[in-house]
Amino acid sequence: MKYNNPKRVDFLISEISFGSWQLGNNIDFDFGDELEGIGLVQEALKMGVSLFDTAPNYGHGNSERLLGKALKGSRDKVFINSKFGHDDQGNTDFSIERIEKSVRESLKRLQTHYLDSVILHNPPREMLDKDHPVYNELRRLKALKLINHFGVSIDTPDELQIVLENDDVDVIELMFNVIHQSPKIHFNKVFEKGILLMIKVPLDSGWLSGKYDEFTNFTGIRARWSKEVIDTRIKIIEQVKSIVGSDIVKSSLRFILDFKAVTCVIPGIKNSSQLADNVEVSNFVLSKEKHELLETLYEDYIKNLYTPW
Repeated sequence: MKYNNPKRVDFLISEISFGSWQLGNNIDFDFGDELEGIGLVQEALKMGVSLFDTAPNYGHGNSERLLGKALKGSRDKVFINSKFGHDDQGNTDFSIERIEKSVRESLKRLQTHYLDSVILHNPPREMLDKDHPVYNELRRLKALKLINHFGVSIDTPDELQIVLENDDVDVIELMFNVIHQSPKIHFNKVFEKGILLMIKVPLDSGWLSGKYDEFTNFTGIRARWSKEVIDTRIKIIEQVKSIVGSDIVKSSLRFILDFKAVTCVIPGIKNSSQLADNVEVSNFVLSKEKHELLETLYEDYIKNLYTPW
């Protein structure tokens, strides 16, 4: 496993980290039982994974609960990132007076007395402004040592540009992948500031796994895709495969990690096989030629298409 140490957090972050949306989540996924989840997290620890990303609403709090049980005795070896804005009952609430209560609830579920970071979970746009009072509250929680760092989870280059004006933000979780490359225009500033940059949706909600086609029956959150969106994605994936061949998962993750601003990717992990495949990416090499071809594919073709995630 390779590691990065962004200066704003001073912690060795595994470039392949653990996205915990699926962990213990039998609401959106048929995940399995609690012991399987705990075993999967502990297996990831043994493989060198050091960052675990979670949120109160993942599995209605079950993701945090399983992480708390699995990481007992290993707290100083891991970086735990959780979120604020969507609670364990599925409600959306970004009110400032709710933050401390949310953090304390997460701490209880995670069986820890501090969070390495808490980030605003795709907040309203006005909360991205550096002068918004939400950051005074986050600074207060940091002074109380309930959190060590704070930041935001966002999706677009415009949002990233706004957030980069806030010198107190240490952590950014960003949607970026082969199909969504537009935020990279701000990557130099991210790197210069030493921010921990986690990449969410690195496989485009499964499309860059290469396993979807026109016959796939999409359920849960993925049922939102229209036939037009599905047909467009299929054409894109064909083009990606023509560049990288059969190693589409490894190539897609390595493509992201080869940007020096990126600290880690946080793909969702449902089983040991996925975990092992993801960890192998740390030693996978994507040629400079293929990397450049994927950037050209985006500039010449993908960015002109309608590709909602």
